[in-house]
Amino acid sequence: MGDSEKVSGTHAFLIGTPKSGTTWLAATLSQNPDICVSNPKEPNIIATHKGTFSRSVEEPDWELYESFFEGKGIRLDASIHAFSCPLAPMRIFDRFEDPRFILSFREPVSRIFSHWRMIVDNGEAQPNGADWSEFKSAWEDERLRCDSRYGSSMERWLEKFELNRFYLIESTDLRTRPKEVLGELDDFLGLSRHDYNIDMKRESNSASTRRPMSAAGRIVRTFFSYVPNLLKGPIVRILEKRNLNIYKAPILSKSVQVLKPQNEHYRICNKTVSEEVQLLSKLTGFEPKGWTERQDQTDR
Repeated sequence: MGDSEKVSGTHAFLIGTPKSGTTWLAATLSQNPDICVSNPKEPNIIATHKGTFSRSVEEPDWELYESFFEGKGIRLDASIHAFSCPLAPMRIFDRFEDPRFILSFREPVSRIFSHWRMIVDNGEAQPNGADWSEFKSAWEDERLRCDSRYGSSMERWLEKFELNRFYLIESTDLRTRPKEVLGELDDFLGLSRHDYNIDMKRESNSASTRRPMSAAGRIVRTFFSYVPNLLKGPIVRILEKRNLNIYKAPILSKSVQVLKPQNEHYRICNKTVSEEVQLLSKLTGFEPKGWTERQDQTDR
């Protein structure tokens, strides 16, 4: 597709990272009438990475992609695994005239640990041929590592786009200064500032609100995995629009203890994540607060 054939206008992409406040951010931005958030939140059409485990190198179905946007305003695609996808930068570069990218970064070991616990709680690993029962074995799987390769992924995106097309935010800022962040995002997208209703609990996907699936829930999920996307897509969109998650129903889920990463988890990941954070800072000037302190302590 040549420049003259590219889709005109500004298009926004919340490309990462998982477990970094992106569910809340997308839901809150949807309050702005000048922003049209994709429904479902993660179309997973452009990137080859469709989730933690799912991968597909098929060309994007652009007609299907268009159907995920139902309102007016700047379109926002919140497919959060796109950041780690090797083909997404080229595909977006080839199709969109004025793309803007939003990235929420979380302290990487906390992000990895939270991602791992979510997969363990939801029972997703085994059906995908993975043994993630122990953190160390999960960490050795690139499908867990890739979303925390902050520097390597950023380097790939900067091969196609200038740095000024990216808005980088530390996930803790979504809690400590949400109004300021949302105002900056409106500015970044070229919009008038909207008066957002800040509710930190609504629309979150944190460990404190997560309910792992019960045996009944896993059976229901397996059943739905065989339903064609053509039929499943409209159902998912209706549920997301109403902020409903059937898997949180008591019969399909159970409560869980909220756990935090310990020194051993930092030791396992330390070398890789330290190098990635250093590369990210070198490429972008992004200087996260306090990320290295815990890592430094584990080396003593």
